[in-house]
Amino acid sequence: MALAGVIAKGPIRRQSPAGVSHCHFVLEHKSEQQEAALPRQVYCRIPVVISGQGSQTHTQHLALGSNIEVSGFLAYQTGRNGAGKLVLHADKIIDI
Repeated sequence: MALAGVIAKGPIRRQSPAGVSHCHFVLEHKSEQQEAALPRQVYCRIPVVISGQGSQTHTQHLALGSNIEVSGFLAYQTGRNGAGKLVLHADKIIDI
């Protein structure tokens, strides 16, 4: 799955207690899509995380307002407060 947009929050770089690097940010997507042969405005904000040794290489150029395309997979995560959300786990980030 791939999604293009603008970094609306973050990026925040952290390291887990196990020593795994993570970079978290929020991607804001706006586009016009076709649905039932009619144009539809699409908008979403989705949390993105990229993890592992290569994450620093993929994210060193990222900043608030960067236009990027992210590819990876979606996963459901439950937060500490019990609220669930979809998170895009990135494996590739491209500047656009």
